[in-house]
Amino acid sequence: METVTLESIPIVVGREEDGRWWADIESMPGVMAYGATRESAIAAVRALALRVAADCMDHGEEVPAPFAKVFSVT
Repeated sequence: METVTLESIPIVVGREEDGRWWADIESMPGVMAYGATRESAIAAVRALALRVAADCMDHGEEVPAPFAKVFSVT
């Protein structure tokens, strides 16, 4: 059985000209966050991704693809 964790979901990280860091989960459209540091941007985008997945579950909607295996029940 393949184990998928939040840490295994790819995050793209970059830096704006003004020094702000951004982090994006490309497999989840709209899940992007900024931070003053690289680490804070990554933490913010992970938290946002979890909020999006939780909101989908709360409303009976399909969980975003990156989380399909994270929350799989066998």
